[in-house]
Amino acid sequence: MLIIPVKEGENIDRALKRFKRKFDKTGTMRQLRKRQQFTKPSVKRRAEIQKAQYIQGLRDKEEI
Repeated sequence: MLIIPVKEGENIDRALKRFKRKFDKTGTMRQLRKRQQFTKPSVKRRAEIQKAQYIQGLRDKEEI
């Protein structure tokens, strides 16, 4: 549970913005969406390999 202390005289919009930022950093929504469906281990592995290849390609282009 996130607790955002609202300082005296602080705008509620500012406090809401801090809450949203803190909530995004926890990754709760990403984790919830990921758990809504099962992903086979082979599909996970394939996605990891594709991501690694993409990042490696970017690094190779950067070196040239």
